[in-house]
Amino acid sequence: MSEQSLPADALPEYAERVLDVAELIPPGRVMTYGDVAEWLEEGGPRQVGRVMALYGGAVPWWRVIRADGILLPGHELEALSHYCAEGTPLKEASRASEGHLPRVDMKRARWDGGGRAEGHT
Repeated sequence: MSEQSLPADALPEYAERVLDVAELIPPGRVMTYGDVAEWLEEGGPRQVGRVMALYGGAVPWWRVIRADGILLPGHELEALSHYCAEGTPLKEASRASEGHLPRVDMKRARWDGGGRAEGHT
């Protein structure tokens, strides 16, 4: 069955799995697109990014980010609001950075999936 023939409320199985991982990430922590793919042992960063772009609005999308910690283009202020509310570690913006927006401090904020439930898919 192709994605085009799915009922409007049905998600592809891979998308469900990606969104499940996004929901597991604790507040104040993040995973990269590649981390999610590695955790699932399937796909890659682009596939995870595509799922998040198409279906991620109902999960904490701001917790799945680029490996460089740059805030999601077009959603920077909304993401920053979530990061501040959750206490996500951020790096001060440099004067040269576009819009002077901070980045996520990947060394301190990155979550490795530790403590995840056994029998993940």
